[in-house]
Amino acid sequence: MNESLVVNDSTATVGVGEGLSWPEVDSPQQNSSLEFSTAPLDFPVNPWDIMLCMSGTVIACENAIVVAIIFYTPTLRTPMFVLIGSLATADLLAGMGLILNFVFQYVISSETISLITVGFLVASFTASISSLLAITVDRYFSLYNALTYFSEKTLQYVHIMLVGTWGVSLFLGLLPVLGWNCIEDTTTCSIVHPLTRSNLTLLAVSFFVIFVLMLSLYFKICKIVCHHAHQIALQQHFFATSHYVATKKGVSTLAIILGTFGASWLPFAIYCLVGERHYPTIYTYATLLPATYNSMINPIIYAYRNAEIQRSIYMLLCGCFHSNGVYRSRSPSEV
Repeated sequence: MNESLVVNDSTATVGVGEGLSWPEVDSPQQNSSLEFSTAPLDFPVNPWDIMLCMSGTVIACENAIVVAIIFYTPTLRTPMFVLIGSLATADLLAGMGLILNFVFQYVISSETISLITVGFLVASFTASISSLLAITVDRYFSLYNALTYFSEKTLQYVHIMLVGTWGVSLFLGLLPVLGWNCIEDTTTCSIVHPLTRSNLTLLAVSFFVIFVLMLSLYFKICKIVCHHAHQIALQQHFFATSHYVATKKGVSTLAIILGTFGASWLPFAIYCLVGERHYPTIYTYATLLPATYNSMINPIIYAYRNAEIQRSIYMLLCGCFHSNGVYRSRSPSEV
């Protein structure tokens, strides 16, 4: 339920909405949302909501292309691309969720729809973050068990990770819909209405666990790379150099992934733990918006930089796509 824009003689304060990123407040004075003391223009909707909607639109478009390419290209069926497809699907749903949240917040205002939208976004972003962890695990095993990586057993492990990823994400997304919300007791609200503070704390702690696991795997991958470099120095074989370069490229990519992942989500995760419902909503928006950028960057890092996906896009655009074309499976360390 969106309160209308209130305009005083000297200020214009954006009212409170019940979308994902608006906290529940008891009075307009408690909500330090955007105020324009000298601005001559009045916004019919909160500009932060517009930016979130625009971010969701870009995210949805980017990842829709990746999902379509992987789905319609039979050769992209290795474990690596299955996990990339899972990540792109989660980010696609997150982008659609941001768009729907904007529409439902300002067009169809309902507590039930607000709960469903928030649950949808929680499930989508959880699946996105969990898919990043699954890809990190896959890259670690591709280096640790390089000789047996392209086996049927690896594909089974990937399917198990996918079931776990989406199962847990769906469960967390259903929690607010099934009753773990603050609609009836606003004193339990968090900085994200209608999630309770305990619910948001659970999500934040889960993020930190995943982030620590990814860091741990990253350091293990670095150790493997160092070991490979030592073997190369001892053997001085030319064929090993190309493998080392590919492995080093994969580690560099992983470092970029972790850096963008941490920079995007850490501010919002920390604020989820320390923020209170009566804090200015601009803090929620200022930390949430960069978090959505991670879903915007993911397809660039994982998909559009990949030579096989680039080739598939080029062939589709040129109208010369052949499903039985020559394909060389690549290790995740080469992505």
